[in-house]
Amino acid sequence: MSLFQALLIGIFAYLGRNQVPWLFGTTGGFYCVGRPLVAGFIVGLILGDVTTGILCGVAIQAMYIGQIVPGGAMPSDVNYASYIGIPLAMAAGGGAEAAIALAIPLGALGTAMHNFTMTLNSIWVHRGDKCAAKGDVKGIMISNLCGTIPHLIERVTIVAIACYFGAPAAEAILNALPEIVLRFLQVGGKMLPALGFALLLKQIVAEKWMIILFIFGWIIMQSTGMTTTALTLVSVAIALMFVMAKYGNSSATNKEEMQGDDGYDE
Repeated sequence: MSLFQALLIGIFAYLGRNQVPWLFGTTGGFYCVGRPLVAGFIVGLILGDVTTGILCGVAIQAMYIGQIVPGGAMPSDVNYASYIGIPLAMAAGGGAEAAIALAIPLGALGTAMHNFTMTLNSIWVHRGDKCAAKGDVKGIMISNLCGTIPHLIERVTIVAIACYFGAPAAEAILNALPEIVLRFLQVGGKMLPALGFALLLKQIVAEKWMIILFIFGWIIMQSTGMTTTALTLVSVAIALMFVMAKYGNSSATNKEEMQGDDGYDE
């Protein structure tokens, strides 16, 4: 990996970091460029292997698909896991399993660095409050811009250094690992995405019987070879029929009751 490639990956890691405003805030940054799937595509373009990049991104995305960031508190930094884990795994000649193995400790490191920079930026928050009390609009703007500097230095520097100097180390580690350890990483790499989906189901499933719908969809895909897009369209149709069957009659009844009440009032 060249120094230019490492710096480019570091810049995209910064743009996809939480609390960075340049890509329409967190909308285009943290929740788009910062997602592992998008990061895998970007890293794949930079390193010249889009297919491997996307496969690594899918694996990490599945692992963290159920993660939420309540109040900005990140359990694990998917940005570090993606923009360091994916390029190191690709540079070392590994695949999705290697990316997942690297993502776990990197996610913890990223959370620590995120908390450090956010604590450091409290200086600019207090300065912005003082400027607001004085009606100093320019001072508020400068405080906001200065708050992005620690994020820029931390993300670009650490990601670029890790990608540039860490690639040989990651390759040496993977080559030195015994076969049984690599096998364990492969098995664990397939289990962790399942854990991510389980966390997601726990959030979105309102009633326990809805688990049957998930199992039903999995059986259809495995037995018929149906694509995810086709299954999604079928699921939307079933969901619409379910909603109409459950709430359609109640809506009609409420409408009749309202008309009856109007007639009574007259």
